[in-house]
Amino acid sequence: MDIQNKTVLVLGGWGLVGSAVCRKLVTERPRKLIVTSLLESEAREAVRQLQDEFPRTRKSLFVPWWGNIFLRHSLKDRPRDGLLKDPSTRAMLIDDLLDEFTQDVLERSAIFRLLKHYRPEIIVDCINSATAIAYQDLFEAARVVRQSMKQAGNADGLIEATERLLAVQYTPQLIRHVQLLYRSMQIVGTRIYVKVGTSGTGGMGLNIPYTHSEERPSSVLLSKSSVAGAHTMLLFLMGRTPDAPITKEIKPTAAIAWKKIGYGEIRKRGKAIELVDCPPESGTVLDKSFELAPKKGGWKTLGGSLKAVFIDTGENGTFSRAEFEAISTPGQMEFVTPEEISDSIFYEIRGGNTGHDIINALDNATLNPTYRAGFTYDSAMKQLKALEADHGVTSVAFEILGPPRLSKLLYEAHLLHVCFRTMKEVVETSARAISEKVEARIRSDAGLRSRIISIGIPILLADGRTLLRGREVKIPPNRGQQELPVTEKSVNQWAHDGWVDLRKENLEHWRSRFTAIMDEVGRIPKKDTSSRYFRTRLYWDNFKEIDAGKLVGWIFSEEERGMRMKA
Repeated sequence: MDIQNKTVLVLGGWGLVGSAVCRKLVTERPRKLIVTSLLESEAREAVRQLQDEFPRTRKSLFVPWWGNIFLRHSLKDRPRDGLLKDPSTRAMLIDDLLDEFTQDVLERSAIFRLLKHYRPEIIVDCINSATAIAYQDLFEAARVVRQSMKQAGNADGLIEATERLLAVQYTPQLIRHVQLLYRSMQIVGTRIYVKVGTSGTGGMGLNIPYTHSEERPSSVLLSKSSVAGAHTMLLFLMGRTPDAPITKEIKPTAAIAWKKIGYGEIRKRGKAIELVDCPPESGTVLDKSFELAPKKGGWKTLGGSLKAVFIDTGENGTFSRAEFEAISTPGQMEFVTPEEISDSIFYEIRGGNTGHDIINALDNATLNPTYRAGFTYDSAMKQLKALEADHGVTSVAFEILGPPRLSKLLYEAHLLHVCFRTMKEVVETSARAISEKVEARIRSDAGLRSRIISIGIPILLADGRTLLRGREVKIPPNRGQQELPVTEKSVNQWAHDGWVDLRKENLEHWRSRFTAIMDEVGRIPKKDTSSRYFRTRLYWDNFKEIDAGKLVGWIFSEEERGMRMKA
């Protein structure tokens, strides 16, 4: 599609990717470029930067828009936390989320208002939607609900109703299933896993006409598609895990048929469909209301069950001839036979390439690390180090990337750096002496101490009992409890997960790490200058410095087996 003279909407235009997309779009001479962000200041800043970078473009080209596109228009500029605290706006959020998808729900939404106003021909969505939704933290909300239930008692079935709600949450069920499957296959040594997945709609789109009397498209049906997509992504991640089995998914996008054709009793959810009759003289007279499930009605049972000619499509159900004909008509779901699916599965297991493996397709379609990024990495590091020198501060950790263990390890490595400078010095010093020297630095350097505890990372002193902490601590995580028992086991776990640990046992662990790294480099043949090794003496700067980032990268890759397997 030609971009020239078109209206283009960039969702998330203030962000890193969104900004790059906007700059690229300007050169294609669109008629209008709508740049959106969550906050007004962000959207206006993005437009101002574009105007500064492209001074010859007309001012009216760039249009800022701001607000949360996941909310209704009247709430789009209000923080979500505030909306959840207010009973009236909380009710609006629930209505918009769980009510039937009606015209009113559509027209009051922020995204509808945005698109209706600007009518863009092209939309580039740079918003990390999955993060925006998932980081509302269903798990924390569930913990709060459970705590509230314990306090409230079983008032009007609150506990049962709420627990039912929690028990049917899709995402936690899916995550736990994949976690259990992965660990089980890892333990027993499974080598290949092939999943027969689903699109959720038989290969059709949002215009699918087949529902169970819900709105079209059915929310329940789209939930199935959503979970199917989430499942695929979890399998995609499993396929990128070094110790997982080879992971494949065949995803049919048509109805699957058939298992059997015959004549007989028609059963639904395991029960025969009972034959009833309602003579005209016993019909219900429609008045002011219609009772969906009356205890008595004008019908009568005939004492038999529905029998007919049928085609059995397995778990998808039993269809009549006419139903099957409708669904398999060209332009509808059509169908694929189970034998064809089976052929693809076995061909993939044998190492063949059917072209139907979704995981492989995703692998080949995703944008992987690039040569350009690697080429510019050195420039970025030089700029960062130059700024550190200019401002007299070392940039170690902010506890934004996570997990807290990352920040803990980075600051422990940094402390070794400021106290000893080189790995060799650490290896040649006893763990007790290291502990004493590092603790002395923590006691004397209030600025360094403050930087650590201010991001939620406590410092456990050498005695193993004294903890330096700030207002917030990341570990142990808040699970709704005000106090936790302190035991040797719990302290060791917390120190491992997110406390800077100055005990000699932990410092001995750092000595062994440095020894392992130096031994690893020592095993590289001195005359080998090939591309075989990348963590060479040059990589470690001949051990002249203790580089916290490189060290923790090594720990996560080698010690904790967290290395990516696909470049």
